[in-house]
Amino acid sequence: MVWFKRNTPGLAKQAKKNTPDGLWIKCESCKEIIYKKQLIENSYVCSHCEFHFRINSRKYIELLLDEGSFEERCEGMEAVDFLHFRDQKRYSERLKSARQKTGLKDAMRFGIGAVGGHPVVFSVMDFSFIGGSMGSVVGEKVARAVDLAREHRLPLIIVSASGGARMMESIISLMQMAKTSSRLARFSAEGGLYISILTNPTTAGVVASYAMLGDVHIAEPGALIGFAGPRVIKQTIGQDLPDGFQRAAFQLEHGFVDMIVNRKEMKSKLMTLLRFFTATGGTADA
Repeated sequence: MVWFKRNTPGLAKQAKKNTPDGLWIKCESCKEIIYKKQLIENSYVCSHCEFHFRINSRKYIELLLDEGSFEERCEGMEAVDFLHFRDQKRYSERLKSARQKTGLKDAMRFGIGAVGGHPVVFSVMDFSFIGGSMGSVVGEKVARAVDLAREHRLPLIIVSASGGARMMESIISLMQMAKTSSRLARFSAEGGLYISILTNPTTAGVVASYAMLGDVHIAEPGALIGFAGPRVIKQTIGQDLPDGFQRAAFQLEHGFVDMIVNRKEMKSKLMTLLRFFTATGGTADA
């Protein structure tokens, strides 16, 4: 006897339910699937392992500066392909593509803003623009940011995120080191306060040109920080290198950075530092 029998063969068709794209994201570190809205509310930090997702310059401005306080300067400045450089693509094409992708003219933004009511000159790199590489425009913007801080006697904050100098501009990109470091030396000699924030990654020419020349160096957890790559260093000194020697924790342990601060607490830490140095009336050497 047949107790159960289908009236129609096969499975009943149901309307397909589409899940909107971009609602979930996988953590690069612990591989947990995170609800994107929760990630945004957590300052783009994984709630499971504290991994810091890479974010763009606009998000750093929103996270660290008081709302509506940022007044950008020199935003129309653009790089020129003066060498007519070409590798797999023409440099001019890479610039055009990066501008369309990011909506930026180059990898650095700067202007006057406020952190907890404290006026500052704020400069931030954007890794999504050709790897945050430093060319003529980035070097010039850093120099002008320092000059602006010096003119208005304001603290300077630079958020770095870079793979180094921009090879497409050859020696011109390397020459930015002299420009930026000399400006910062004068700024420091006159009592200016420079707080450098090191994010993942901060490497090569940018490290030497301005990222490691601050009065206070703050690193995000897990940030890659270093001048040369591990292979080059090993070949130079002829020794094996410890695991994680270019990560923020190792740099803190060996005195290259002053503190590691979670992105969620970064603005609060900046406010504390600005209150302290405003009260003492000096720089980190005061």
